[in-house]
Amino acid sequence: MLRDITLGQYYQTESVIHKLDPRVKLGGTLLYIISLFLFGSYLGYVIAAAFLAIVIRLSHVPFKFMVKGMRAIFFLLLITVGFNLFLTPGRELVSFWKLTITAEGVRMAVTMAVRLTLLIIGSSVMTLTTTPNNLTDGMEKMMKPLKVFRVPVHEVAMIMSIALRFIPILMEETDKIMKAQIARGADFDSGNLIQRAKALVPLLVPLFISAFRRANDLAMAMEARCYRGGEGRTKMKPLIYGKRDRVAYLCICVYLISGVVLSRLIEVTGI
Repeated sequence: MLRDITLGQYYQTESVIHKLDPRVKLGGTLLYIISLFLFGSYLGYVIAAAFLAIVIRLSHVPFKFMVKGMRAIFFLLLITVGFNLFLTPGRELVSFWKLTITAEGVRMAVTMAVRLTLLIIGSSVMTLTTTPNNLTDGMEKMMKPLKVFRVPVHEVAMIMSIALRFIPILMEETDKIMKAQIARGADFDSGNLIQRAKALVPLLVPLFISAFRRANDLAMAMEARCYRGGEGRTKMKPLIYGKRDRVAYLCICVYLISGVVLSRLIEVTGI
């Protein structure tokens, strides 16, 4: 399961999406996530899924590679669906023991499942098509107005980028430690919840030590290269909007407006 986590990974290939300015991808991802909460009808989610399918097609990233990341959040998705299915009041459909399934609960569970699925895959498109360096530059540029409030924009963007980059590294490290512990007779699957939690101690201790060691090595490497923050630093490849970036912004705006208008229209007409 650890190898199924795609968040933070970069998929190297040539595509239109890869060549877009990172600010376009960051802003587009944010607007896409917001649209999932604005759409209130099935047609809105159909439009969101179609838009995401087009973006994935243009990115040249295999769809199976993106869907692989859904396995890691399967239990979270299952819990979310279960809570909405059994705890939403409304017109009763099925009742057994102390659990009741309502029509509103079914609708809410399906909506949340679709919304979370699109949200995770949509966010993965951004990380899979953007290098950590470009992601840092894009975040810094977008948060530049916060400097008025004395927010250390460059440092915040660097921290977020490093944290995102360390996700696949730590997952790979966890997989190696787990296999090594299993080879020494460790059992992570059997027993009750408390026993499984105790079995994770031989896994977490070396993982934390390895994480701190990597963080220390990174800090020493940055100091050795005379890194002193973002004040006065220049970029080897400064971010400049191009024609394709403006077209991408236009497509995102058309998607958002059309989805919201059609969703509201369906709510008003009751179709």
